[in-house]
Amino acid sequence: MLDARTDDETLLEVNNIEVIYNHVILVLKGVSLSVPKGGITALLGGNGAGKTTTLKAISNLLHSERGEVTKGTITYRGEAVAASSPSELVKKGVIQVMEGRHCFEHLTVEENLLTGAYTRTQGKAAIEADLEMVYSYFPRLKERRKSQAGYTSGGEQQMCAIGRALMSRPETILLDEPSMGLAPQLVEEIFTIVKNLNEKEAVSFLLAEQNTNVALRFAHYGYILESGRVVMDGPAAELRENPDVKEFYLGVGDEGRKSFRDVRSYRRRKRWLS
Repeated sequence: MLDARTDDETLLEVNNIEVIYNHVILVLKGVSLSVPKGGITALLGGNGAGKTTTLKAISNLLHSERGEVTKGTITYRGEAVAASSPSELVKKGVIQVMEGRHCFEHLTVEENLLTGAYTRTQGKAAIEADLEMVYSYFPRLKERRKSQAGYTSGGEQQMCAIGRALMSRPETILLDEPSMGLAPQLVEEIFTIVKNLNEKEAVSFLLAEQNTNVALRFAHYGYILESGRVVMDGPAAELRENPDVKEFYLGVGDEGRKSFRDVRSYRRRKRWLS
């Protein structure tokens, strides 16, 4: 659906970062990427490739898991953010939607959404207007607004998590595995909403996703991570047509569609990481 970057201005720049856990375990190795203003950038790869670690490195959430960025730089609008707390990053316009949704289960849907506005300094009217904006994108949340979030479906909780992030009026959303555990129809609905938010609200996205097929249909640009390294990047349209991506991530090779389990992973590591 979307094929090219939409703006020359770079918001987020990750340059050659290395991440180590527990002072021993090297997880990311020289990862570099950029997120342009007005773009949807996909960070792709299998489970354990380093996608979530990359997002947490950007949003400074590694320390709670005994991880740290030991090399490289991360800048937002040209300003280094290594010393910024997650709450300071939210004020700068960067917010992460965590993998697994993480709603406050004992609060109602609407109370969850309002927690996203805790950094806002505008008056009540502005926040109520944004709440209605969120409901316009997620009408199901308006229907369930008085329900406890813990009793809503997985898809509704994912919508709630994205809506809560929107209430902070972000410029950039780091979206981690939005399709996880959702039925295909709901995945399509979530990604369509992401596309609409990008186009109508000018929200830029860096989304980490295992569902390469869906992500490359909605993203402008993509990076593929393998064992903590970026092994390929390019416009989404080009990645969709790349033979390696087709074979290893879309399940289509020269001999037709195949199961991912049938592909020997060492072949792609040998090809890309040698």
